Amino acid sequence: MTTLTDNSETENRLTESFQPSQNGVCFDNFENASVSLIIPAYNECESIGRLLDKSIEVMKGLGRPWEIIVVDDGSSDVTLDVIKNKEIKAIAHPYNIGNGAAVKTGIRHAIGEIVVTMDGDGQHNPEDIPRLIAQIGPYDMVVGARTNGFAQNKHRTLANHSYNVLASYITHFVIKDLTSGFRAIKASVLKRFTYLIPNTFSYPTTLTLSLLRAGYSLKYEPIVSWERAGKSKIRLLRDGIRFVLIIFKIATFFSPLKIFLPFSWLFFALGLANYAHSYFTSHRLTNMSVICFIAGFLFFLLGLISEQIAQLRFDRSEEHK
Repeated sequence: MTTLTDNSETENRLTESFQPSQNGVCFDNFENASVSLIIPAYNECESIGRLLDKSIEVMKGLGRPWEIIVVDDGSSDVTLDVIKNKEIKAIAHPYNIGNGAAVKTGIRHAIGEIVVTMDGDGQHNPEDIPRLIAQIGPYDMVVGARTNGFAQNKHRTLANHSYNVLASYITHFVIKDLTSGFRAIKASVLKRFTYLIPNTFSYPTTLTLSLLRAGYSLKYEPIVSWERAGKSKIRLLRDGIRFVLIIFKIATFFSPLKIFLPFSWLFFALGLANYAHSYFTSHRLTNMSVICFIAGFLFFLLGLISEQIAQLRFDRSEEHK
């Protein structure tokens, strides 16, 4: 089995062993497609060694060309020393840029037809990788949905559920785990949306919303997450607000009416309520009612215009892909 290491000669042989899609055509049959596993790491010396050993074992059993890319995001511990001399390709950022930035670096260096992303903190079981990639072909992306949630953190469980509900409304699709970083995706599809991925922990959110709103298929595969090694780098308030902003950003990018229409209905409802109150008390139409009606109408027009702009942008991207 071919692997990718820091040795340039071995890297060249691996590149030759991969059989990318001809002329950019996406094959429906991905049974023998090459696989690139991307693992971002930042101060993960406690878990990365065991995770890589298990991942290498699983990848060797796939029966297809593979590579493992570990992107060290400026770790201040001995993460780089731990991953030395393993059958991987190691890439190091000169300083900490962000989890999403590390994933984007891995994507740029990946040469597989299927890309798998997995956290480096030991939460994900590499033995689940074959189950994810086995369904690539009919589905463009398969996400590992954590069935045990965040049992150790009730606040995070509640926040994650709230994100899922909001994202489900935006996409018209039942989102089971919006923030899971364990996923397999067709490389040809992934690279279309790499430019949208933020440098932060919000990259799974961006990928999920972007692909669904662009009309690609998604499946959730139940997995059991393990307790991570070390201290979590996600901050509930800071990153929670960022996740919500990402959801609204992607929604306005792909489906603006989903955001503007509720505000339009809200102001119309407020205007009607105020008018009903003023009519029964003083038999007149107040300025506040008029302002609410105008605001509701303007929100509707803004959403309609934004929807047309989003469709034109999408049509243009389809023409040039």
